[in-house]
Amino acid sequence: MIILSMQHLNTYLKNLNIEELNPMQEEALKQFSHERDFVLLSPTGSGKTLAFSLLLFKLLGDNLAKGANAMIVVPTRELALQIESVIKQMNSSLNVALLYGGNNNQIEKDKLKQHPALIIGTPGRIIYHIDRVPTLLENCHTLVLDEFDKSLELGFQDQLSYIVNACRDVKHKILTSATDMEEIPAFLRLNDPIKLDYFDSNALRPDLTYYKVKSSSKLKLESLFKLLCKIGNERVLVFCNHREAVDNISEILEGKGISSIPYHGGLEQFMRELTIIKIKNGSQNILITTDLAARGLDIPEMNHVVHYQFPYKEEDFIHRNGRAGRNGQKGFVYGILTDEDRGATFLEDAELIDLDGFYPIPEEPLYKTLRINAGKKQKVNKVDIVGYILNLPGVSKEDLGLIVVKPHDSYIAIKSDVANSVVKNGSNGKIKGQKVRINLI
Repeated sequence: MIILSMQHLNTYLKNLNIEELNPMQEEALKQFSHERDFVLLSPTGSGKTLAFSLLLFKLLGDNLAKGANAMIVVPTRELALQIESVIKQMNSSLNVALLYGGNNNQIEKDKLKQHPALIIGTPGRIIYHIDRVPTLLENCHTLVLDEFDKSLELGFQDQLSYIVNACRDVKHKILTSATDMEEIPAFLRLNDPIKLDYFDSNALRPDLTYYKVKSSSKLKLESLFKLLCKIGNERVLVFCNHREAVDNISEILEGKGISSIPYHGGLEQFMRELTIIKIKNGSQNILITTDLAARGLDIPEMNHVVHYQFPYKEEDFIHRNGRAGRNGQKGFVYGILTDEDRGATFLEDAELIDLDGFYPIPEEPLYKTLRINAGKKQKVNKVDIVGYILNLPGVSKEDLGLIVVKPHDSYIAIKSDVANSVVKNGSNGKIKGQKVRINLI
């Protein structure tokens, strides 16, 4: 049974490397009532995931029955993956099922047979499983609708209504939104909701500094190249409006000696997940992306956002910028403006910077990513992997970075100068009695 005592709270924060709750998170815990539903309105990047996760653990502690006790519904698979990561960091023993389009159906079905206490998923995939297992949510007492505004924007109202109706015995609904909601749809049937509105709180607004770069249309790519060189050896998120632009820019930058990685909805799910692993583990520093990355991504030290192309709505501009300056860090937002760009209105008061100096090409990332063909299904965990790698010649503990263990494979960040040696010496060895292969990816 999970109980939100001070001891548990301190453990969760320690596991997340967070020293203390922010004012919104403290107020959410204080205002929450078991007798009423809860609506949390707070800007992007303000820590809503931790806030509702703490409320969720509090409710799970009241009644942990067999099967799905709670469900979190999100608009995108990226957000589902991000929330799962946070919750598993907080409490690795909680049995969680992740359901989203593009994931392996059979893996999801097998996971649901284990009666996970928590389901996290996107609307369409959740409905797919409800239709096949009508009793899936019979013990579900808590429903969280995260980024509800985005779900409505993407046209999921009918699916959300279906899911709400399927959760017949839900006693607690928690709703979060990163934009103000004047009217909450009636189909939610909220019970005398407590509404916590932090949109006017300066304490939660990210600390961002805005810059603009003037460029001609012909020299826009050259301006981006110089800007990335000026920013230097740091993590950068570059936003474009279209998949074709993402692929084209990433390819051109590669030709100029800048390593980057593309990220958009046209990529296979495997590649999208691998991309995020590489950015988080430091084997890639520059992510070229569409608005797919504007919500649901929380990447440590990602404090530079560049608008190569500008969104149509100011709301989307704000959500993009919310990827920087998270968790109390300083963030920097840049826009590359031509005479035709509508972004001039977004950056009207931004400081104008020139790119006339000489800036060296950013260094290659410190780490590379290795894949091992063994994961949770083979009973392999991080401790097993660390022990195996450290037994190889010429590898020290300081060479290892982030390790991610998936159902059938694992990904290890390792210092670039020893990566090839690990591939050579580590392949064909055994972990937990199973012969493994190691590849550089």
